[in-house]
Amino acid sequence: MNVMRPMLVPAAALVVWTLVMLVWMAASFGPAVRKVAPTLKRGARASALDGVIDDQVLWKIHNYEHLLEQPTVFYASVFILAWSGFTKTDVILAWIYVGLRIVHSIWQTTVNRQPARAMLFLLSSAFLIPLGLRAFVAVVSKP
Repeated sequence: MNVMRPMLVPAAALVVWTLVMLVWMAASFGPAVRKVAPTLKRGARASALDGVIDDQVLWKIHNYEHLLEQPTVFYASVFILAWSGFTKTDVILAWIYVGLRIVHSIWQTTVNRQPARAMLFLLSSAFLIPLGLRAFVAVVSKP
């Protein structure tokens, strides 16, 4: 398992960051919803909160959702590489991706202005794509 550690640590770091965002989202979401609860239709979807609760609370919710979307490709790629074999380049790509996702989270939850947010997303994707392709090659190139 120690051999896999360098590849798994970035994934563990993104897991911890996602949990940080979960706590931050919950801490801001609860009070915001309690303020408007009497006006909400029972069983309403989260999208019904758009325009009802503060945008900065919604930014945290949206970012948490984003951390459960594209990073699933990252986790799969990291685990494939950890078990199939990885290089220092793979570890560097993983760390850059994690760093950019954290910066993206901070930007989205505090400032949330385009085009910087889009650039952060595209830049992180630019590191995820080769990581995913390298995971594919690592699997198919093994006998």
